Amino acid sequence: MNILQSTNIINLNSLIFLSDIEVGKHLYWEINDITFHGQVILVSSFVIFLTLLFSFLGTSNKNMIPNGWQNFMESVVEFVKEIAQNQLGKEYRPWLPFIGTLFLFVFGCNWAGAVIPWKLIKLSEGEFGAPTNDINTTVALALLTSFMYFYAGLSTKGFGYFKRYIEPTPLLLPINILEDFTKPLSLSFRLFGNILADELTVSVLALLVPLIVPLPVMLLGVFASSVQALIFSTLAGAYIAEAVEGH
Repeated sequence: MNILQSTNIINLNSLIFLSDIEVGKHLYWEINDITFHGQVILVSSFVIFLTLLFSFLGTSNKNMIPNGWQNFMESVVEFVKEIAQNQLGKEYRPWLPFIGTLFLFVFGCNWAGAVIPWKLIKLSEGEFGAPTNDINTTVALALLTSFMYFYAGLSTKGFGYFKRYIEPTPLLLPINILEDFTKPLSLSFRLFGNILADELTVSVLALLVPLIVPLPVMLLGVFASSVQALIFSTLAGAYIAEAVEGH
């Protein structure tokens, strides 16, 4: 067998390996004629369960001098509090639960895809991964954020909130309306694109050079996952701050 034939065989095997990477395939569940992405629901439920478990462990045995899980959870709360306070100032408290929950959920989902070796679990169709690599998840989170900043504006200013659309001049009305559509679009596609790109990169490298090369990329993916959770929750806080500004 000459070198050219060996190269062709290697390339063919690489293509076969790459065909195992599934993009856009899901474990579909049909409930009352509504289709759900089963693997997204399962991993999201797992993330929510871990979040609730850590919260329970951190608050079940509270002491004046924190230690163990209590110390860990207080550090998490302080970090989330800083995110909200940096964006909203002294008025951060009413919005801390939302921003904190958003950060923890996105962070948990991103890390679930970056850290846990889901490929070891075989499904009939599709594969487990970060729920945030599904556009439906990120769009839902973005729309929830949009709802919250509309709610923030209306709850603090009443219908006077809509005056912002014609300030400083009514000529800006179309642009201000368009901005409310671009905010959820940018939030959802930024998170979706970054997480999906990271998982695809790691998958390709793991199939082509499975031993050492993927490790730095995986570590970079863990870092990027954390940054994306921080960016998403920070922007959510910034949008709410913009809605309540001047109150």
